[in-house]
Amino acid sequence: MVVKSPPKYMLACAAVSLGGVLNGYDTGSIGAITHMAQFTASLGTLSPTMLGITVSMIMLTGTLPSVFAGHLADKLGRLTIIIPGAILFGVGALLQCTSHTLAQFIVGRAVGGFGQGMFLSNISVYICEIAPVRYRGALAGLPQFMATAGICAGYFTCYGSVSIKSDMAWRLPYIVQCFIAAALAWICMLLPDSPRWLMLHGRRADARDALERLEFSMVEAERDILNVAEHTTGLSPWQGFVLLFRRGYRSRTILALFILGMVQLSGIDAVIYYAPVLFEQAGLSSQNASFLASGVSAILMLAVSIPAFLLADKWGRRTSAISGGVVLSACMFLMGSLYAAGAVHADGIARWFVITAVFVFGLTYCVTWGIVGKIYAGEIQPSHTRAAANNIAQGLGFFTNWLVAILAPILLEASSFGAYFLFGGLALGTVAVLAAYMPETRGRSLENIQEAFHRPALSNITHHLRSLAPGHRRRAPNSQPPTNEAIELGVGDANGTGTASSVSVQNVARSMRLDVSA
Repeated sequence: MVVKSPPKYMLACAAVSLGGVLNGYDTGSIGAITHMAQFTASLGTLSPTMLGITVSMIMLTGTLPSVFAGHLADKLGRLTIIIPGAILFGVGALLQCTSHTLAQFIVGRAVGGFGQGMFLSNISVYICEIAPVRYRGALAGLPQFMATAGICAGYFTCYGSVSIKSDMAWRLPYIVQCFIAAALAWICMLLPDSPRWLMLHGRRADARDALERLEFSMVEAERDILNVAEHTTGLSPWQGFVLLFRRGYRSRTILALFILGMVQLSGIDAVIYYAPVLFEQAGLSSQNASFLASGVSAILMLAVSIPAFLLADKWGRRTSAISGGVVLSACMFLMGSLYAAGAVHADGIARWFVITAVFVFGLTYCVTWGIVGKIYAGEIQPSHTRAAANNIAQGLGFFTNWLVAILAPILLEASSFGAYFLFGGLALGTVAVLAAYMPETRGRSLENIQEAFHRPALSNITHHLRSLAPGHRRRAPNSQPPTNEAIELGVGDANGTGTASSVSVQNVARSMRLDVSA
């Protein structure tokens, strides 16, 4: 029996998802590294404030390049920006690996963060643009799945290396990161660029060649990709930024910003980065016990990510986001309540409730928000603003990630319950906003997905409730598809129904230039 190889677009998605491995590997290893006695012997003891600065520096410096990396990717190509980003991340890992002072170590994390800010969102955009409709959820969720695998690998690399008596115990994870970064840069040099980006720049022949190399269905390509009007916007970075907040684009931009910002403010990075600290605080006093508990948590997070990744196109984006947020907030409120009541002791049963809640929180995040957040933020954007909007949203995600990473050890030191209540409240507030403003996108092509954003925002609730009524006949997602550019640039009529506009991207660019010159 001949085993059929997967289509090359799947292999391409898996290859560029090495960027997710890099992101997860650093996330999974840095908390354990700074907790090692060998690290303390090499670079000194870190106060809670300095620990937060050291761990979070990679997110802070990832914020700035994320803002302009999308514009560069729109101009030069997705892979053209991913490659130097991977190289910079590798340079940062090398600086950290060879550090003999804390200052060099922090500089290395800063350089790595700059590179990560360049490649991380563009990987999601690239995958979103080469994936067929029926597999887009699973493939667009692949970087997050690989990030979870990287977290697991990072934890267990440190769990294995902590027994090394020399400083190689904490340097080894950075050697691994150097090799992964080099592999990502090399692979991206071999892949074709996004067919949708090529069409955006009027390179129809190159787009068709890229689709053939990726073994993409030409029937779907002719329907959704190759029939899109060829155009370039010619906007400056500032004009491109302003365009994201103009009518017809504003709601999608704000929603992407909100989602990628708030998924970090749920507290997931406090759980991942400082898992050894959380488990010690709950009563697992030995270093090996807290490391092992962190590793077991990583294994379970990876295990539940597998069905979440495979079933991403079976579950609704909206259902996953809202139900996940309810569980996340419940876990945080439970832990905060136990600490506030003074019930958590090294020999009491309450500590097991806290440990279990940490596990449930991490698992729920991986199944819901971790997968759906980046998929949704990427797929709701029109083609000519997708990279810019997604990268700006990722920049906000980096910033909120940095806030959590730098404040978590300080909050945990000052109050054993305040941080949990804060994160729980933010997660619950996010659920309320998503319930009101998040349209469902599963099953729609990228070109037709914009239709949902030309309904008044709060009418989405009525739309979803009406779809549950007996005898209600739901319209198929792709029935009566509107014109691609009309939907992406539709201004909407007075009733907000999204009447197609004949305004072209060139006219928008022209008007933007006139606005700025005025």
